[in-house]
Amino acid sequence: MLNKTISHFLKGVAMGAANVIPGVSGGTIALITGIFIRLINTIKAFDSKALNILLHGQFKAFARHTDLAFLSALFAGIAVAIISLARLLEFLFLNYPTYVWSFFFGLVLASVYFVGKTVKNWHLGAIFTFLAGAAIAVTISVLTPASENSSFIYLMLCGIVAICSMILPGLSGSFVLVLMGNYQLVMIDAVNHFDLGILIPVALGAIIGLLLFSRFLSWLISRFPDSTIALLSGFILGSLGILWPWKDEITRTFGDKTKVVGYDWFLPEVNTQLFFALLFLILGILSIAITEIWAGKKEKK
Repeated sequence: MLNKTISHFLKGVAMGAANVIPGVSGGTIALITGIFIRLINTIKAFDSKALNILLHGQFKAFARHTDLAFLSALFAGIAVAIISLARLLEFLFLNYPTYVWSFFFGLVLASVYFVGKTVKNWHLGAIFTFLAGAAIAVTISVLTPASENSSFIYLMLCGIVAICSMILPGLSGSFVLVLMGNYQLVMIDAVNHFDLGILIPVALGAIIGLLLFSRFLSWLISRFPDSTIALLSGFILGSLGILWPWKDEITRTFGDKTKVVGYDWFLPEVNTQLFFALLFLILGILSIAITEIWAGKKEKK
């Protein structure tokens, strides 16, 4: 039991670290580490039955129904990572951006193979959804940010889309808010001034999106497992453009914060930096490969 709790905590740490990285989704790490489906089903479990159990004071039954031990360990890891790794990653990105991007590029590149390998039957539908997922992720990464919109319905839509993006592998919730034109309005102005007129519709949208989308994903996975995993693998593949190590950031200033809104990609020069970047890329690939081999041996035992 303790080993499982530690394992879930460490996976939460990995998800938290991913959320700190610009353009990377914690959903990608959840899928790579094999907890994505369990996480979706756990979120789905917060339903009317769970509320009824809680209102009757049956706390142990509520904990079992919602898989609370798993969720608590996971979110504790996410919180610890965000608090403790944010400054370290900020330092690494500031001083060694190419090497950091190279490591994560290798990590995510390898994960496309290992996640795709879990698809039992690559039928025509699975191939189509894989390509569609990749195309959607690539399109999102090159879109031009929209104009700001403060209408109630659009703010709810922002909440829905942002939370769904945070769940989905390969998509970043904050990056999607930038594309929808409301990053400054929501994450800067509304948060800093605690503007409930903005925060409430976004929060409502996030709650609705989380509860409904988790059910929809759970249904897709149970009904069309191969096509759904293929789609998620495509999302991961399509996100590689954001992780490409050789690029210049296109930024926009939101108040006192600067946010990445796109990239100008280029090919690397043949020099010492390229050698070390490729080394870190290989280390990223090996880290996933070793993790998969270790996990496979544990399953056999």
